[in-house]
Amino acid sequence: MNTSLREKTEPDGVNDKLLVETAVEAGEIMLVSGAEIYRVEDTVGRILSLAPGRKSENVALGTSLIVTLDRPGDESLTIMRRIRNRSTNLNRVCQVNEVSRRLCAGEMSFKEAQKSLREIKQGIQYHSRTRAVGYIGVSAFFALLLGGTWREGLGAGLSGVLLAAVCLLTAKARLNDFCINALGAFAVGVTALAIETWVMPSMNGNAVITGAIMPLVPGVTFTTSIRDILNGDYASGTNRMMEALVVALSVAVGIGTAMSMFSNLTGG
Repeated sequence: MNTSLREKTEPDGVNDKLLVETAVEAGEIMLVSGAEIYRVEDTVGRILSLAPGRKSENVALGTSLIVTLDRPGDESLTIMRRIRNRSTNLNRVCQVNEVSRRLCAGEMSFKEAQKSLREIKQGIQYHSRTRAVGYIGVSAFFALLLGGTWREGLGAGLSGVLLAAVCLLTAKARLNDFCINALGAFAVGVTALAIETWVMPSMNGNAVITGAIMPLVPGVTFTTSIRDILNGDYASGTNRMMEALVVALSVAVGIGTAMSMFSNLTGG
């Protein structure tokens, strides 16, 4: 009998703890990466089902994860994790699902699964330069997609350069998401208006601003919140909805401040 099967059938507390820790680690990574609540609970539940003859429960919220495993003749084992930082990384969600499938199929042990989960958690999908290129490319091509010409595309690309610099620098300074998005939107607004006023007067500044703020728009977060609400996870769905609204508000504050300041400086 291989190692994974021995770990699944042995009822001692060490393996129970290893099983619950593996389930919690997988659920935490998925929550941090922006997975839907039902997907998180399903993955954690499948891992906990590897303990035969024991009842298990798991509750995932937008900001916490609680997992408990009943043990006959002993106290229940419960672990809770607080989720403080969240982002959108669907690649990590896919990788965790793959580890869960292999674990449930008996293709890896719990220790091997934990090692893989730690590698997923510590891995960097995109480096700073790649993310900067993404900011620039998304800004430029969305400006073209929204009806802009090469002028708007160029202006949005230049705005994307400053947006990437501001977002990466403020993230290193560990500012909160509201400040990061507001400062990024402010940089976009000032750059677009400056180019429209002094460099390319024929350029459509509105198209440039709209295209350049697209990397900041919380579209995935908003979509996930709707899916959570439709699945009956109202607390998490409302939480994500408020997160999306705060991000949208921060972008509006940044753009509005830039337009107001630029109007006062240039006289209109």
